[in-house]
Amino acid sequence: MPTSVEFDAVVYGATGYTGRLVAEHLLKTYGVGGAVRWAMAGRSAEKLAEVRDLIGAPAATPLIVADAHDAFALEAMTRRTKVVITTAGPYQLYGSDLVAACARTGTDYVDLTGESNWIASMMAAHQAQARETGARLVFSCGFDSIPFDMGVWYVERLAKERLGAPAPRVRGRVRAMLGGLSGGTMASGMVTMAAVQKDPSIGALLANPFALTPGFTGPAQPDGDKTYQDTVTGSWVASFMMAGINTKAVHRTNFLLGHPWGQDFQYDEMMMIPGPPKAGERPGGGFDFGGANPPKPGEGPTKEEREAGFYDLLFIAEGADGRTVRASVKGDMDPGYGSTSKMLAEAGLALAFDVPRERTPGGCWSSAAAMGDALLTRLPAKAGITFHDEG
Repeated sequence: MPTSVEFDAVVYGATGYTGRLVAEHLLKTYGVGGAVRWAMAGRSAEKLAEVRDLIGAPAATPLIVADAHDAFALEAMTRRTKVVITTAGPYQLYGSDLVAACARTGTDYVDLTGESNWIASMMAAHQAQARETGARLVFSCGFDSIPFDMGVWYVERLAKERLGAPAPRVRGRVRAMLGGLSGGTMASGMVTMAAVQKDPSIGALLANPFALTPGFTGPAQPDGDKTYQDTVTGSWVASFMMAGINTKAVHRTNFLLGHPWGQDFQYDEMMMIPGPPKAGERPGGGFDFGGANPPKPGEGPTKEEREAGFYDLLFIAEGADGRTVRASVKGDMDPGYGSTSKMLAEAGLALAFDVPRERTPGGCWSSAAAMGDALLTRLPAKAGITFHDEG
């Protein structure tokens, strides 16, 4: 980390839909020029000023201009802050130079990417240098994948206390959820699909739950693509569109922590549904895809839609003797934007203020492995995300 910095956090991509929400959260929660020193950054000074005024931030709010492909400007920006909080995606197109700059300068980094193929490439490219410089590079700090990664981490802690040992199997279940998609999310999905068409090996990576545990492959995992009546969960379950992203994060956390849940750990992630689906019906995962008019980049759910959204996730840890422990993670806004913007901001501040380097040294991390206890404290206090022991 740079030895002397102006800021605790820089929000990069602040002129985008989610970046604006991150800046708005920091403004409402911490003000400007107070205990948390933060700045807004992006490629256009004019647009940064527009967003500053739109969210009601004071004119003195620091603004930093840096294009996503200007290595000199990005490195200069990273040297000014403890952590960069970036929402500038699709990351495959706009994120690589910023990760490289953070790795060079020893600056901590958090993003909200669900682009697993890009994460794998960043790990391969920057793990060694990040270890040397002390940069903590933490990927997927939004709804991809903090609530799921932390949900497993939390229920495994309860299992160890209650069952006397970690559980070799955890079921992640989306009990209820309401939210919409932004144009940026749609663009990331389209870029990933295009990458698969160009390079079929990426498709294999996306299908591999151990794609982010280099050198380690665990056992076969439960089939999350079929619909069935799950007697352990107590409901019918169906595939969940984000499971392929989140399961990789969960297995990486187990890997990074030295396999506390065992090298034979199994995890699946599915939606709970009221009964068997009708012929031709495929549950949508609780997201509104925008129908015939999908959102464009910079567009997303309205303030009213974000505030009406929510999610309720259930985690069931199964001991080797068949006993179970249940826990839930709940969010008070729509998952992809209202809640994501708050948890991403707080993840960045957790690195800046709460997580000592002796505990989490430089390198490429998952959220729970890097910040477990800090997030368990920060998210309920500042981000409207709660963890419940359900017995």
